[in-house]
Amino acid sequence: METIRKSIIIGSGPAGLTAAIYNARANLQPLVFAGLNFGGQLMTTTDVENYPGFPEGIKGPELMQLMMKQAQRFGAEIWYENVQKVDFTGNIKKVYANNEEYQTHTVIIATGASARTLGVPGEDKFFGKGVSTCATCDGAFFKEKVVIVVGGGDTAMEDSTFLTRFVSKVYVVHRREEFRASKIMQDRAINNAKITVLWNSEVKEILGAEKVTGVKIYNNKDNKESELQVAGVFLAVGHNPNTAYLGNAIELDEKGYVKVTEKTKTSVDGVFVAGDVHDFHYMQAVTAAGMGCMAAIESERWLEAKNL
Repeated sequence: METIRKSIIIGSGPAGLTAAIYNARANLQPLVFAGLNFGGQLMTTTDVENYPGFPEGIKGPELMQLMMKQAQRFGAEIWYENVQKVDFTGNIKKVYANNEEYQTHTVIIATGASARTLGVPGEDKFFGKGVSTCATCDGAFFKEKVVIVVGGGDTAMEDSTFLTRFVSKVYVVHRREEFRASKIMQDRAINNAKITVLWNSEVKEILGAEKVTGVKIYNNKDNKESELQVAGVFLAVGHNPNTAYLGNAIELDEKGYVKVTEKTKTSVDGVFVAGDVHDFHYMQAVTAAGMGCMAAIESERWLEAKNL
């Protein structure tokens, strides 16, 4: 007989591992599919200074390793495999990984979102060394520095305005000659004395040795290239939720994020969601962890109500 597990958690960022800690402490012996690239976005974050409990800060990968050890200490089983597909049609949920079928009563989806990148030279090399996808996380590292924000939506406007609390100058680099951001967000950024907009402009290369020292900018209107000296490059070109493997098994919104019906409950009874795969508003490690806790408690209560 195939073993029917009480809990399977898909994802191993702060949301998934917090859910694993709670489910494991509830003696549910959760199976965590951590993925081949485990640990979520914090694995590419050098310094984390805003996660509670670490007054001196902590390296992103170190924080994720500690969470993983904590989950395992209480009995969570962690497998470093990607989930290929799921089947939520019956009372018993099915999860497929490495061409094997795994059955469970509850599932917590915590596969996060991947930041979109530019795909230009220097981007990967300097990620965490001047290139960032999170102004809220990393802005304080650039006090009195000059930085750029790439993008033209609400996030780019919000990030550039936020960064002016720390930096001496923000260049907003946008490939068109008008923003797609809401009018109020545009006005807030454009009217800020520390912000200059570079219209019809694209980043073609990120420059530096040990860390970012500048960028090559291409003006697509006058067909000219120039260099700009900056210490930081903040990418605000959006995220892609990691939900392709879900297919049509669960209700997603128009952007592909998992929808909730109430708290952390999804459109499928017994399936819960946590972290950036649902929440594209905050996208912080601490909010993802908090939602992981919520999803775990909800799944425990669901199992109890079903006498499972």
